[in-house]
Amino acid sequence: MITPRPLRIDFVSDVVCPWCVIGLKALEQALAATADVVVPDWHFQPFELNPGMAPEGENAAEHVQRKYGASPEQSAANRGTIRDMGAALGFTFKGGPEARIWNTFDCHRLLHWAGLAGRGHALKTALFEAHFSRGEPLNDPEVLVAAAVQAGLDGDAAREVLASGRYGEEVRGIAAWWRQEQDIHAVPAIIFDGKYAILGGQPAGVFEKVIRRIAAGEV
Repeated sequence: MITPRPLRIDFVSDVVCPWCVIGLKALEQALAATADVVVPDWHFQPFELNPGMAPEGENAAEHVQRKYGASPEQSAANRGTIRDMGAALGFTFKGGPEARIWNTFDCHRLLHWAGLAGRGHALKTALFEAHFSRGEPLNDPEVLVAAAVQAGLDGDAAREVLASGRYGEEVRGIAAWWRQEQDIHAVPAIIFDGKYAILGGQPAGVFEKVIRRIAAGEV
């Protein structure tokens, strides 16, 4: 009988990235299918899509049009595609034309803290649900505190982390390292065992094939 071995997973992503949700949910399915050979060791790494965004955020459709040149019709079609892909993976995307995008630095500070407590995966999921499934404002500290509580963390401790500015330097440094030293400029980026990278929201079958090859020592 094969004993499943630990598989380090560095999941580089942003909380407001829909393809990061797709990638995470597909990876979760792949890990469920490969539970006979690996046990995931999650490490959620920070990536800010919009580090200079103002605290009040921006209309998501207007942001995409300004940043990527997508027309309102293209944005609507993209939302439909993402909504359908999410549904197939068991995730609800609520997003519509009034959805907003946010500065996520505080989310990443809280995720860093959660990771130290072994709750990074749970908090990432809770933040994705708050933003994409319920359309809650990520610039509201109490929304982040509620996500922390949902993830099994202490609400008062989360509130203190947010109010104090704690882990800001650490998050900036880690994000810079992934950008500058590992050349990660788009997300999601998933790195297995610090060596094998997969970019984008790939299907579960792609992740499963790579995981099984890693577990078998074929790569």
